[in-house]
Amino acid sequence: MKAILLAAGRGTRISRMVQDVPKSTLPINGAPLIRHTVQMLLDEGMEVIVCIGYRSDDVEAALDGLNVKYYFNPFYDVTNSIASLWFAKNEMDDDMLIMNADVYFSKELLHKLLADRNQVVMAMDTGRIEVGDYFFQVINGCVKKYGKDLPRSERTCEYVGVAKIDREFNKKFVTQMDKLINEQHHDMWWENVLYSLTEKEDIHTLDVRGIFWSEIDYFDDYERILDYLDGKFEGHEV
Repeated sequence: MKAILLAAGRGTRISRMVQDVPKSTLPINGAPLIRHTVQMLLDEGMEVIVCIGYRSDDVEAALDGLNVKYYFNPFYDVTNSIASLWFAKNEMDDDMLIMNADVYFSKELLHKLLADRNQVVMAMDTGRIEVGDYFFQVINGCVKKYGKDLPRSERTCEYVGVAKIDREFNKKFVTQMDKLINEQHHDMWWENVLYSLTEKEDIHTLDVRGIFWSEIDYFDDYERILDYLDGKFEGHEV
């Protein structure tokens, strides 16, 4: 199985707090967040690919010594994550995990996602509908509506930032990604490939409510990770 991490973006919402540090390299218990994630994936026997762009040297330094393959998006400043993933599309020939590199999550969440048998599944949390970054409306377990500004009455959950796609569905994914890129939709997120398929394909979801996770969009998100780990280290396993 392969895992692709999207780590090319600038992270403008948090940049004023962390200056020029890529948010995926922020320290978590003395090691960069992305190193924590990549090591966990390698320990599971996965082949890891990282899409880089903004301050790519910093990301590579954070992963120094680890067996990782890189793809560089030279247009990271004028494109979004769909373009970064497109540069690595030839890697999408196996069962895949695709994730944003600024997400902290545990082995518990990872194992729950890997155990799901659907062809495509996006991790989500039904415990977060009041405040969050990106929301889904889920009907019969599948994504039906989505958006940052999805009305509160239509929200079922918040999206975590991680998805699993099997090798057969990957063929549809890459075809659709090529179509969107050819139509010059390089300003989309990589997840928009899945969203654009919701009318004709079942895009399943997996509820990870009760398992801690955090995507670092703002500095408060980073502090929440540190607070969580501080609490867990008071005698409980992380």
